[in-house]
Amino acid sequence: MIKIKSRKLVTSLIATIAITTGSLFASSDVLATVNGDKITKQDIAILLGNPNVDFNSLPQKNKSQILDQVINNKLLTNKAVNSGVEKNAEYKESLEKLKKDLALRVWLKQESQKVKVSEKDMKDYYTKNKAQFKVPATLEARHILTKTENEAVDIIKTLDKASKKKDKFVELAKTKSVGPSGPQGGYLGKFPETKMVPEFSKAAKELKVGNYSKKPVKTQFGYHVIYLESKEASKALEYDKMKNKIKQLLLQEKFRNFLEKEANKLREKAKIVIK
Repeated sequence: MIKIKSRKLVTSLIATIAITTGSLFASSDVLATVNGDKITKQDIAILLGNPNVDFNSLPQKNKSQILDQVINNKLLTNKAVNSGVEKNAEYKESLEKLKKDLALRVWLKQESQKVKVSEKDMKDYYTKNKAQFKVPATLEARHILTKTENEAVDIIKTLDKASKKKDKFVELAKTKSVGPSGPQGGYLGKFPETKMVPEFSKAAKELKVGNYSKKPVKTQFGYHVIYLESKEASKALEYDKMKNKIKQLLLQEKFRNFLEKEANKLREKAKIVIK
């Protein structure tokens, strides 16, 4: 007997629940009828293979195209049924396979609804994984990018002599910076402190608000003079705001473990031949 780890299978089955059972039990709002046969949002979800698509939010042109496709499918399906294809051997064989596939999907949905997590489980997860639930520290900065170190040094000397540092920085960025933000006075906006290349982030973090770098900062792009406009410290996200996300994470993990155990138990009893 050959045993194979089933985590990939389990993950695939969970994905099946998220997409296919979502389609099977989607909203039944009627969008059109074809010879009295209703076309619903469920039909749209099945066609698109994604129950999370909000049909009503799509552009009118896309909605019309999708609806036309579903109408055509309905008409062709009715033609196929009326042709007597149901008596065909290939049809019967395919139908049996579909029945088994549908049985799995419905069973997966039923079993997933049995999985529960407690408030204690969620709070414990939050406490043990607080690092995951943080808004990263952010910086707001400008920079002047030059090709050579001497150019950057000259810019710093000019800033040292200026009475209105920020105004002068903006002016120099527009006229001296070779970076794409130059025309905007070197403005980079607000960004997580780790977003930029390490040398830039380290230098920017060390600045006080309203100050500029006193030495050129070398990176793979050239030499930077950085002006720090503002900084915000990292903040922890409150448990109540993350509760639903944590619940979904734990439900998925519990269900994944359940399916893996079930699959392994069945493997122990099964005769599996891999060719």
